[in-house]
Amino acid sequence: MTPLSHLRVLDMSRILAGPWAGQTLADLGAEVIKIERCGSGDDTRSWGPPFVEDLEGNRTNESAYFLSANRGKKSLALDIATEQGQEIVRRLAAKSDILIENYKVGGLARYGLAYEDLKKVNPGLVYCSITGFGQTGPYASRAGYDFLIQAMGGLMSVTGEKDEKPGGGPQKIGVALCDILTGLYTNIAALSGIMQRDRTGEGCHIDMALLDVTAVTMANQALNYLVTGNAPQRMGNAHPNIVPYEAFKASDQYIIVAVGNDGQFERFVGAAGMPELAKDERFATNSARVANREVLIPIIQGFLAEKSAADWIDALEKVGVPCGPINDMEQVFAHPQIKERGLQMELPHPLAGAVPQVASPIKFEGAALEYQNAPPTLGQHTDDVLRGILEMDDAEIAALKEAGVVGG
Repeated sequence: MTPLSHLRVLDMSRILAGPWAGQTLADLGAEVIKIERCGSGDDTRSWGPPFVEDLEGNRTNESAYFLSANRGKKSLALDIATEQGQEIVRRLAAKSDILIENYKVGGLARYGLAYEDLKKVNPGLVYCSITGFGQTGPYASRAGYDFLIQAMGGLMSVTGEKDEKPGGGPQKIGVALCDILTGLYTNIAALSGIMQRDRTGEGCHIDMALLDVTAVTMANQALNYLVTGNAPQRMGNAHPNIVPYEAFKASDQYIIVAVGNDGQFERFVGAAGMPELAKDERFATNSARVANREVLIPIIQGFLAEKSAADWIDALEKVGVPCGPINDMEQVFAHPQIKERGLQMELPHPLAGAVPQVASPIKFEGAALEYQNAPPTLGQHTDDVLRGILEMDDAEIAALKEAGVVGG
């Protein structure tokens, strides 16, 4: 039995933050019903190329983006603008534990599906609202995509090279990390809400904001500012509080050297044949190295450029200095450690035969997660959900399809 097999989740979200939360809960065994718009579904279904090809090599409407965040779910295509559609949501909510939505503030209230509405049919429901800016405050009504939040939450102010250097200026990071982190915080909050419900019998409304999560996860950079009053600046690949901790060019390609303490620094310069650097008062401690980084970094770059990346990685790993190559995704999935950990897998798919997936990083000793199904096609499980959970008969389902209330 998987850890969350006793829970049912209504996933009324789209794009990434909410779907990522739902997928994680599905990986852990929860039954996750993804409610999608009839005809088009989740926006990310069309976010491509690339798209999956069917068994005949024809392009489908299943994008790689959608496949990344919707594994293990049942797709119910539903028009919630109709009274019948709204009643279906209410009936499902009455039999569910968690609801995840990312409509604009007040968006579901106009359909009679806000928390205050649904707790009447299920007082124990844990209702998770994800927005860009939260349910309160002067920006509450604004839409917020990850790119915008990376900028407003401070992440882009510390990402990228210094303005005065070639290629300098603010940079977004290469994945929608604000969305993903918000999804993970939503999981923590939702499961905490379930624990509270199990003690009190009462559900709750959880208010998650991408901007809040981004500001919080600025972590040491946020505290660097709050302690000093000085806003951190972009430093390229360098670390504001640790030296040396950045990318360096070996004779053939870049490598990462991540020296986290003075002992590692001593072993690092020893392996480089320059043990005297560890005794130099300018570099003997991390705080001294941070203060004198402009002197030290060119010295390090000079000797690292004399050998290949493979030579340096071999030498540094032997003395316990954290280092490594900068891999692209092909190299990541070819890496023996990734292979050993089983992160690449396939799941059966009704159109493609099978689709690739990246497995959950969560591993329980003595028990494997059971992946329920591949990311669903639009409305793939409409009949199953209506028949199996709401106990509708074939005639009722056919009438709903004829009226355009459901699809699939």
